[in-house]
Amino acid sequence: MLRNVGYKFSFSFIKGGNWYRCLLTAGYKDYKIPPTFDDVEFPERGKLKIMEKVPQLKGQETPIKMMKRLKDLRGPDLVNNKLVHKQYGLQALTPGYLRWGHLEMIRLMVNRNMDDRRMFAIWRIDPPWKPITRKGQGQRMGGGKGAIDHYVTPVRANRMIVEMGGTVEFDIVRPILESITKKLPLRSWVVNQEMLQRKEMEEEFEEGVNQNPFTMEFLINNNMQSCQTWLGKYDKMWHMKYK
Repeated sequence: MLRNVGYKFSFSFIKGGNWYRCLLTAGYKDYKIPPTFDDVEFPERGKLKIMEKVPQLKGQETPIKMMKRLKDLRGPDLVNNKLVHKQYGLQALTPGYLRWGHLEMIRLMVNRNMDDRRMFAIWRIDPPWKPITRKGQGQRMGGGKGAIDHYVTPVRANRMIVEMGGTVEFDIVRPILESITKKLPLRSWVVNQEMLQRKEMEEEFEEGVNQNPFTMEFLINNNMQSCQTWLGKYDKMWHMKYK
């Protein structure tokens, strides 16, 4: 026999000469309203283009050799650290060099796994432009600077590497970008516009409610225990937050 008690149903049956009673309940699910993508603007080129392996030179121009210039990696990126289309992207957490092979890996993994009918992707970094020199194995010291071996793209912390968007939700884009983070030579994470805004709000909140006056900025500016004698100029500039 079947009986309805509000949202509950009791069912009784006989098995092996014994009476059994089962209580069935109806669950309640609260589905979220799907987002609308009315403000999404698709670029002219939906897929990532092929990056040049070597920068193009004009006429009889010879390639220029550069020094290490570690300042290209130091500190945070204060310009290209936001999402242009306000959707999803891959952001670097630590500095590093990206070679042409890394950029080609990103291009192939994104273009093969994305649906170009409702998704798009754009580059947020430049093609390799910084030359890296190297001498042959077994050569003696001296003899001047070695020949150019390959080109790299310097990436600072908080720099957006690639950006994706379209009429899709974050759960569809996340697996594509997370598979790329495992193969890069630097630390990175997958973000959306809400995560970036939440991160900024958390930093402002922690700075506002902090009751400890001995912050790293206070210690360095007041030269506590003569810390400025062994700290570098970049530690004094960014208060030990960036290298």
